[in-house]
Amino acid sequence: MIDFFQAIYDWMIGFFGVGNFIKIINSGDYSTFLTYDGFTSILGPLFPIVLVIEVLVALVMRKFNAIDYKVSFFSYVLNAFIGRYISIAAIVFCIGLFEPYAIFKTSFTWYWFIYGYIVWEFAHFIYHYLGHKVRLFWCLHSTHHAPQAMNLSVSYAHFFLEGPYADVIRTTVCILLGVNPPMLFVIMFIDGFYGGFIHIGEHLMKEGKFGFLSKYILTPMHHRVHHAKNPLYMDTNFCNLLNIWDRVFGTYQPAVDNLPIEYGITREMKPNSFLDSYFGEFACLLKDVYAAPGLKNKFLYIFMPPGWSHTGDHKTATITKNEFLELQRQGLEQELAPAFNTTAKQNVVQD
Repeated sequence: MIDFFQAIYDWMIGFFGVGNFIKIINSGDYSTFLTYDGFTSILGPLFPIVLVIEVLVALVMRKFNAIDYKVSFFSYVLNAFIGRYISIAAIVFCIGLFEPYAIFKTSFTWYWFIYGYIVWEFAHFIYHYLGHKVRLFWCLHSTHHAPQAMNLSVSYAHFFLEGPYADVIRTTVCILLGVNPPMLFVIMFIDGFYGGFIHIGEHLMKEGKFGFLSKYILTPMHHRVHHAKNPLYMDTNFCNLLNIWDRVFGTYQPAVDNLPIEYGITREMKPNSFLDSYFGEFACLLKDVYAAPGLKNKFLYIFMPPGWSHTGDHKTATITKNEFLELQRQGLEQELAPAFNTTAKQNVVQD
């Protein structure tokens, strides 16, 4: 029985990330809080604590639905034992492999930190963009988009190999472009903390627009747009904190007031199924590859965007969005036509 309660205690310490904080308190050396380890020991537990608060608020408001947390919970359990260790190994491997080939070296100063964060956002954009535009990588990323509601737990909803895939790309790009490892780890911590925060749900932050700051950073509302399956919103807002690269590459999309966000992915899914959320896209891909005629088409199904078809009947996000915008344009023209015709007749009479 004692071992059982010890296991529960250890799990809670791990989930809330308060292990280092407790060690510092027990040591009596509070000056450690001024170091990087001390700083992270304070900020680290904030995210899971806010998650618990979010759940409690939902319970009080009678808006809590356990189904909304199902995919995230089981994803967290798998990643806690597998994904995180593979990610750490991938990061260490990439640093050791690519650091000798960096185009130049940087130091840990404020101006190089700004450079490093811009580079990190560029690397994050590449990983995230490919996660939506290459079907194999979408299979890794789709679990994160499967939940049909937005809350802080969604930040835990990842296929266990997505973290390693993301970290290989982000670490490689940053190291080759001169971001030194100590600075990279600080950036990763900030990015992870803010990346979790922008999943905050409407129960705690209804709007999440941040006023004028939304011109410069990605807000929770921007990220809600990213998680939407509405045609206008699909494949947008790939950055995490700074929205510079979304603006550069034309993927920036603010929320539209009269277009409510619909969360989830576009294919039909089994209701509330963790297995479908976790493995469903892989099953669909294997089915398409098996049925595709010829080796070339099988290869293309793996690396072309989701929705690509060897028959030419493509239903990619880009095509779906263009069709939506065309229908919207035609609808606008139809709405304006009566007024235009009335004005034209008046002009004829006047003439």
